[in-house]
Amino acid sequence: MTTTAASGAPVPRVGTDPVPGDLLTAVRGRQVLVDGVLRPATLHLADGRVTAVGPYDDPVDGPVLAAPDHAYVLPGVVDTHVHVNEPGRTAWEGFASATRAAALGGVTTLVDMPLNSIPPTTTTAGLAAKRRAATGQLSVDVALWGGAVPGNLDDLRPLWDAGVLGFKCFLSPSGVEEFAPLGPAGFDAALRTVAAFDGLVIVHAEDADVLAGAPVRPGGAYRDFVASRPHEAETAAIARVVAGARTTGCRVHVLHLSSARALDLLADARAEGLPVTVETCPHYLTFDADRIPDASPAHKCCPPIRDAGNREALWDGLRAGVIDVVVTDHSPSTAAEKLRGDGDLQQAWGGVAGLQVGFQAVAHGAATRGIDVADVSRWMSTSTADLVGLAHKGRLAPGADADVLVLDPRVPLHVDVRALAHRNPVSAYDGVELSASVTATVLRGRVVARDGAVTAGTGRLLSRP
Repeated sequence: MTTTAASGAPVPRVGTDPVPGDLLTAVRGRQVLVDGVLRPATLHLADGRVTAVGPYDDPVDGPVLAAPDHAYVLPGVVDTHVHVNEPGRTAWEGFASATRAAALGGVTTLVDMPLNSIPPTTTTAGLAAKRRAATGQLSVDVALWGGAVPGNLDDLRPLWDAGVLGFKCFLSPSGVEEFAPLGPAGFDAALRTVAAFDGLVIVHAEDADVLAGAPVRPGGAYRDFVASRPHEAETAAIARVVAGARTTGCRVHVLHLSSARALDLLADARAEGLPVTVETCPHYLTFDADRIPDASPAHKCCPPIRDAGNREALWDGLRAGVIDVVVTDHSPSTAAEKLRGDGDLQQAWGGVAGLQVGFQAVAHGAATRGIDVADVSRWMSTSTADLVGLAHKGRLAPGADADVLVLDPRVPLHVDVRALAHRNPVSAYDGVELSASVTATVLRGRVVARDGAVTAGTGRLLSRP
């Protein structure tokens, strides 16, 4: 039997019986990722958890999701960088649409950024508003970041105690007026405050002074847009982040690394023993500047997608362990905002919508480079869960949440933006051909997505353990 996935591609049913909404007693496959190794196994499930990992032919009493022999059974993706935008900018994205897209892409947990919602998650009142907006809308589990902005130092500890996973800040303008950047003194003060309770500060690391001095040419030439966000904006800002970690001892995380020129700086910080981690994103690993058409706002993001040599250096950084995790930085907007300026990339909203296809894009890129899917799963599931302290997520092991995806390398994915589940049909991935599809997603033992169908209302709001 075949059906149609959200991408529009035909997808064979995985197994025979379970459908979205069914609660499973087991997931079985010939290539199950357990302790970093793919092997035949049966995952026994109960009460939303993995209770045991047994042999492939273990007897099971109850509904079983049986993956095709050639398919991979992997832990659900934990995407720690997603902009849901609700409340306040729900026309850009919302909890219902974002978590539906997540489920279809194998993402079982996402962590929502403190902007671009109104109010932002910079106070406990803003956090409460975010939680109210999410209630009853979630197809996958959702946790929340707090924000560090000028004037909210006294809000940081209450937000931490209320369960946020850490605090995002900008070192340059964020693009929305209600989430202002921190200057050098404010950044250092935030690090000292958060270090006092061993929290985590995550940083949009582009230097405001470098950006102010860069050439800004209106128009649609992509090379001009890249020139307006040069490598030096990232390297200067990351140097400041590293210095802040050295001075205060605060745990810091560099968001959406675009420039491979910062890798040596980050490797040196790691060798020094500083508490510095870093992420990159599927769009930086997939696209290159020379192949991006002019006047294509779908590809605009900050920092920008750079050249092919830079892209390959980011892959090398992942292989070497300098880059810790890969996350989507799903940052959509309305089509009107994305197309603002009629092709002028300086006016269009900056952000790539890729939540539903990010894991599949990275798995495709890894396969073409001879990188094992187990590494992709570590970068996008286990290590992301560990980054934010969700030790019961991102792994297939007894006691962990029974969050599972099935990746089928015999079901190619043609991305059709009109069929993706996020709210606005604009994405840099439109028309991209990928070599594998997520054909089933399981959240805490329940099938939440299969063959393009999704069960809503099964996700939970998570707090810091």
